Amino acid sequence: MNADLLRGELVHLTHEDPEEIARIEADWHLNSEYCRLLDWDPARRFSSKTIQKWVEKQYENPNDFSFAIRLLENDRIVGGIGLDGLNWAHRESFVGIGLGQKEDWGKGYGTDAMKIILRYAFTELNLRRVSLDVFEYNPRGIRSYEKAGFVEEGRVRGMVFREGRHWDVIYMGILREEWLKLQSQISPEAAT
Repeated sequence: MNADLLRGELVHLTHEDPEEIARIEADWHLNSEYCRLLDWDPARRFSSKTIQKWVEKQYENPNDFSFAIRLLENDRIVGGIGLDGLNWAHRESFVGIGLGQKEDWGKGYGTDAMKIILRYAFTELNLRRVSLDVFEYNPRGIRSYEKAGFVEEGRVRGMVFREGRHWDVIYMGILREEWLKLQSQISPEAAT
């Protein structure tokens, strides 16, 4: 058994304090690039009060599992990750992740957080499938998801219009058996 299910090599996942995360995430929403990577809706700014209400509403939903991504070295929040719309009957969920500050991108924090949430999904929640969608204009995110074991399952061509052109939305997924196989390649005892 893993001593700390929600701890990785670089980050750990913790409960999101609605007031704290709202204050931090309101600053992240000042960056339109962050907003455009997070959602296909037009980039816009949200007040900390609006974000706090949204976080509190998520915690009321028993089918959503949201966490703050914190650095191990200093416990600073660098992002958020969650399993949304969990379907218990089919043992599947969608995963979403966002790292708020550009200076935290490309350092492996998102990849580490994704490894943790997949371990949580497949071992603690006993899910069989985790899915996500990503925009074609986010090659860094696509590479990170592929490192975690996700495979492209389909795409909707030209669904998002940004920067004067249409971009595809790519749908990716990972099955529990694929995740277990990947774990056994990393560490044979991890898959048992």
